[in-house]
Amino acid sequence: MESIKIRTYIGDDGILQIQLPPEIANQELDVVIVFQPVIQKSSQSPNKTPEELGYSRKFVEEVIGSWEGDPLERPEQLPFE
Repeated sequence: MESIKIRTYIGDDGILQIQLPPEIANQELDVVIVFQPVIQKSSQSPNKTPEELGYSRKFVEEVIGSWEGDPLERPEQLPFE
């Protein structure tokens, strides 16, 4: 058994055309079609700039190293269970 994954557009006629490799020609096949509509993402980029998020251009430089409380320490990592 072999599988092929494609992304295609189905027009108003509702016809899906699939071109298979030539080695499959002149054979009887069992074909299973599983389809899932593609959910269009919004036009906004998932990686927004600091300015797009409402921060100043120098936000990162102003924030890095500005912690004034107790030193942050990472405890020893426990073994995976």
